[in-house]
Amino acid sequence: MEYIIFCDESVQKGDKFCDFFGGCMVSSKDINDINNAINNKRQELNLTSEMKWVKVTDNYLDKYKSIIDLFFEYIKLGKIKMRVMFRKKEDCPSAPQDADYRYFKLYYQFLKHAFGLRYIPNNEDTYVRFYLDKLPDKKIKVDEFKSFIVDLPKRTEFRESGLRIRKSDITEIISHQHVLLQCVDIVLGAMYFRLNDMHLVIQPGQQTRGKRTIAKDELSMHILNHIKDIHKNFEISKSTPNYGKNMSHLESPYEHWRFISK
Repeated sequence: MEYIIFCDESVQKGDKFCDFFGGCMVSSKDINDINNAINNKRQELNLTSEMKWVKVTDNYLDKYKSIIDLFFEYIKLGKIKMRVMFRKKEDCPSAPQDADYRYFKLYYQFLKHAFGLRYIPNNEDTYVRFYLDKLPDKKIKVDEFKSFIVDLPKRTEFRESGLRIRKSDITEIISHQHVLLQCVDIVLGAMYFRLNDMHLVIQPGQQTRGKRTIAKDELSMHILNHIKDIHKNFEISKSTPNYGKNMSHLESPYEHWRFISK
């Protein structure tokens, strides 16, 4: 058994919420079919350039909605597991002692906990490959970060799981080459946008919201409606409980995690 996890991070700062990380997990047996389906949809819609949240405009709104519909179709089928982690600004220390490693420590917590990897059954070895959007730091820090990920199965809480991670399976990738990472970027950007009330922004000198803001508002609501199809009582700013669903953290199709450091 093998899973592939695509991960991205968004803007670290925000007026209300910050430190956004997002990712999706797909089984290796499904990855080709899903990639082909989304890429075929892109060709059908004539979306030839990289899809990103920052590119959302009125002209592309309906096309991006179509891509998101397909992406969430696979989430609802349980073939894609989507996760978003963030912090409320008031939960962030004003001057953290480990400021130089803050980014990597948060990223590590996301990878360690968000996907429920410690619940992988131990009846067979399950390998996980991590495809990380290009990491913005020096090689020595990046290598140290990767070594911590490789060592996850050795941690006490993972020893009863079937999780296996090889060093060669942690790869930095270019987002324009991976359509699933682009879908993660769109969902992650939408969550940052709404949690920081950017859908309400009116630019200085204007009396109404701009067309781009209105388009992003509509797309983010479209995404939220998909999430509420999965979690009826979903609250965007809170960690997602199981809402009584008979499924493990590993199998849950979509989750938010408001990270609060201990």
